[in-house]
Amino acid sequence: MKLSKTYLLLTLLLFTIEALIAIYLKTGFIRHTVGDYLCVILLYCFFKSFMEGHHFKIAIAVLAIAFIVEFLQLTNYLALFNLQKNRLANLILGSTFEISDLVAYSLGIITVIIVEYPFKMARRI
Repeated sequence: MKLSKTYLLLTLLLFTIEALIAIYLKTGFIRHTVGDYLCVILLYCFFKSFMEGHHFKIAIAVLAIAFIVEFLQLTNYLALFNLQKNRLANLILGSTFEISDLVAYSLGIITVIIVEYPFKMARRI
């Protein structure tokens, strides 16, 4: 396992952007859609910071995690852990299912795959 400084820096940058969105924007397209779009890119960069592996497999794993968390929002899963009143848990894990979130996650992962592909091909040469 080798730490990637590039992906770690991207993770910190995206985390800062996400935190600023959460703090300063309470409603709107950027808060609800761009935030979800960036969330999966953030998770991808986080995993790539310390995992060496095929970018496509990691991207699909991140998308699966995002979809699982979103579908869990159809249940009262936060109450199972007595976290329904915890603001941080609600912010990170969410509490309401939205199909638009699934679209945003998918578009985020598609962006990752498109951006990563040329770099993967360049490493083969």
